[in-house]
Amino acid sequence: MSRIRRLLIPVTVAGIAAGVVTAPADAAPAPSCDTTSTPYNYVVLYQPGASQRSVDTELSAKCGTKVAYYPEIGVAVASSRNADFAERIGVMRAYSGGKDVAAKKAARAEKASRAEKRTAVGVLEQTQTRAAAGDLSAQQWDMRAIHAPEANKINPGSSRVTVGVLDSGIDAKHPALASQVDARLSAGCITGAADTAAASWAPTNSEHGTHVAGTIAGKDAARGFSGIAPGVRLASVKVVNDGGYIFPEAAVCGFMWAGQHHFQVTNNSYYIDPGMFYCRNEAGDAAAYEAVRRAVTYSTNRGTLNVAAAGNSGFDVTKQTTDPNRPHPVDSSCGILPKAIDDVVTVSAVGYKGTKSSYSNYGSVSVTAPGGDGAQQPPEGQGMVCPLSTISNGGYGTMCGTSMASPHAAGVAALLASRLPFAPPQALSNLLNAKADPVKCDVAACTGPPKNNSYYGHGLVNALNAVH
Repeated sequence: MSRIRRLLIPVTVAGIAAGVVTAPADAAPAPSCDTTSTPYNYVVLYQPGASQRSVDTELSAKCGTKVAYYPEIGVAVASSRNADFAERIGVMRAYSGGKDVAAKKAARAEKASRAEKRTAVGVLEQTQTRAAAGDLSAQQWDMRAIHAPEANKINPGSSRVTVGVLDSGIDAKHPALASQVDARLSAGCITGAADTAAASWAPTNSEHGTHVAGTIAGKDAARGFSGIAPGVRLASVKVVNDGGYIFPEAAVCGFMWAGQHHFQVTNNSYYIDPGMFYCRNEAGDAAAYEAVRRAVTYSTNRGTLNVAAAGNSGFDVTKQTTDPNRPHPVDSSCGILPKAIDDVVTVSAVGYKGTKSSYSNYGSVSVTAPGGDGAQQPPEGQGMVCPLSTISNGGYGTMCGTSMASPHAAGVAALLASRLPFAPPQALSNLLNAKADPVKCDVAACTGPPKNNSYYGHGLVNALNAVH
């Protein structure tokens, strides 16, 4: 679980979190609404169970239109052209990531912002190389490190288990994934409202989700490739837009979809944009944090274990005092979403030699898994620096990052869920920790015993232990 403690927030926000704010049913029409400017989507907080009618009434009166409403958690997704929409609703109740990104562009800060974003999240997660023809099993050093081949012979996972891949979409036509992806359980969540059309959850300009999916459950006997749990089902839940952003409304939709459909596991190889840290006592941030927290908690309560990447900034998240993406201070009331939410499994990355990858965040880690590291080169013939997995057009390629480590843990969790079909998320999380191989600290920055330290958490995930 995340070790970032959530502190109380000002009374007005705490009241919202407790569910005491209700939209006025008889709100008067707004004096004037912008009809020409660019619309942006917002997450808006309400009392859980607030009626659709009351939500529609308030949004209309404040120059907004409902995109989606999740009454179970009291979170609406609204669209508005008005620049002051959040102020009309209340800045502690409404937030738009898209509007913030547009403001950065207008201030000519977008170039620096995206450069930092790529350093923090994506630069290591680009395709390094496409695999050559022939058997690929020898190149899968990451699978051998966690004993996945041996585990597959005992239990490849159950088709009763669904792993939701909240990412950039999965190529369901890939030969290693075609039998695993369940179109009936897949959806696009970019707008904040679930769309089940196949085009909405298919990848467009990113191979990231397809790579993640192959690690979890890919299987291509003709090429000798196998993921960790090839017997389970995959659901493509697209939360990454074509600009590479994951806004709060998309994440809320994704977690709600997972909970509503009783996914046993989700993988979340991202952090929510446009900031890195969200602070519960800061205007705007508070609404985003609470909306995501409610959605994650809903999914957990519905039986879903959520697994997330630790991040690629190379810092101790418990000691960070500034947000690399935004000019505001960070304290113990702040966290990287979704990994800062209670009961989310956070995964750091190790390279071929089993030590922490140089880029991997640390300090609030549940377990660790292979993600690759340029300083840890495998011997010739045993694969590339980065883990190998599926990419577009039926291909195979390598990517590095905690984004690649996280699906290794999600795959092992899926094996646990296959063996123990009635185990609740907390039990699966505890077992994932208990069955991991302890990893000792090897540098001064790493603190704690082998079975619970700041670099590796409870240790390196072990697929073979999971099936026994």
